[in-house]
Amino acid sequence: MNSLNSILVEGNLTRDPELRTTPGGTPVCAFALASNRFYRQNDAMEKEVSFFDVEAWNRLAESCGEQLKKGRGVRVVGRLKQDRWNDQEGKQHSKVKIVAEHVEFKPVFNRDKDEAANAGTAGAPGMPEPVF
Repeated sequence: MNSLNSILVEGNLTRDPELRTTPGGTPVCAFALASNRFYRQNDAMEKEVSFFDVEAWNRLAESCGEQLKKGRGVRVVGRLKQDRWNDQEGKQHSKVKIVAEHVEFKPVFNRDKDEAANAGTAGAPGMPEPVF
């Protein structure tokens, strides 16, 4: 029986995704995201930022490679995976990453259209139009 290994994280991409294929032809997409946490400390709001490396495989990798760009918001559901290796000097290293099982793409708003729409309506806030 497998132990529970599940994670849900929401944030914004810190760089454009890298889509590649394995020697066997399987698509894999790697991207990194930053997740913000706000909390109050001594009557001041503090911000804590965590960075996560994410890997998506197969059809999900292809979708991520097509849809994602730096700054885009995502919600990732997946599992944690620890990679371990030895460097040339024999020193051991390890890194934990998220293997995505589901990725939700947050809407992208076209700010240029929104600003143009609001230019003639001073004081009337408009809703930005999503770009798909």
